[in-house]
Amino acid sequence: MNKRKRTGRIALALLISGIVFLTNTIAMLLTIVAIYGLARLGVIETTGGQVGLPELLRFFFYTSLVIGFLLASLTGKIILKPIKRIIDQLDRLASGDFKTRLHFGKPIADHPTFKQVEKSFNRAAEELDYTEMLRSDFINNFSHEFKTPIVSIAGFAKLLRRGNLTDEQKEEYLEVIEEESLRLSAMANNVLNLTRVENQTILTEVTRFNLSEQIRGAVLLLAEKWTPKNLYMDMQFGEHMICANEELLKQVWINLLDNAIKFSDPNGTVSVDISDGSECLSISVSNHGKDIPKDRIAHIFNKFYQADESHSSEGNGIGLAVVKKVCELHGGAVSAKSESGTTTFTVVLPKQQNM
Repeated sequence: MNKRKRTGRIALALLISGIVFLTNTIAMLLTIVAIYGLARLGVIETTGGQVGLPELLRFFFYTSLVIGFLLASLTGKIILKPIKRIIDQLDRLASGDFKTRLHFGKPIADHPTFKQVEKSFNRAAEELDYTEMLRSDFINNFSHEFKTPIVSIAGFAKLLRRGNLTDEQKEEYLEVIEEESLRLSAMANNVLNLTRVENQTILTEVTRFNLSEQIRGAVLLLAEKWTPKNLYMDMQFGEHMICANEELLKQVWINLLDNAIKFSDPNGTVSVDISDGSECLSISVSNHGKDIPKDRIAHIFNKFYQADESHSSEGNGIGLAVVKKVCELHGGAVSAKSESGTTTFTVVLPKQQNM
């Protein structure tokens, strides 16, 4: 907790304590005034102009009890009003109303702690609203992308079933069916991978393996994608070992390399570089092509987000979300930079895992 937050919470505690103290003080003063007034009116018996001790204690007790209750009810409503507002807005948020926002009235809104509560709540609501919008877009886009290959497979399967086709036509139709089947498989795997890593909170199956060899293997797996674009895969790095979940980390390189290949200009270069630090390895994947707009680069690791809003390129906004989650599970991080026609994704991972 930083110093500013700690100071704000101390100030809030002092404010509430001050209100309680002030309430008690006012209750006592009003009680004394009430007793004095009752004594002057003769309601309380006096002896020689003095109020008897038993009567004084009895009236002081009952009068302070009544006045204290009334003041506590009044100040309690004032103190609990912002809390009630928070509860009401949380209920709206829980019911799915992500457009709701929290705003306190004066003078509470000027207090640093309530300012922080208001800011945090509204930021959370905005993120939920944004994620819901992306989720809705994802469902629409994914449904469309999922339906397209199914229609293609069904259509070409019907043509094959009718017969009267040349060997070239059969080969062409079978190739389309195979490609569309692989496309469906890739989309399903992405969704399953995201679900799997999101539900995983503890890193398991950690082994020591050659990270350099794993990345080279991922490049070979994607050869059918970078070969038609005549891309040069620049991998001038040495051998580096790491302790990690091999299967999960494999998804990181496949997603980052696939992304780099997809958005590279033809005849360009995709570069992979590994820097060896004292405790961490830094892996960079770069490609040359159109820059990612600065207003979108902050969102590319969000679920369902696609920087290419036209959806002209393949993808469903899941791959980079998987990359981020896997890196976090390993105690690492991933970042992106895009400028001057070069986009670079950098992954930083610890060499060892604390088990």
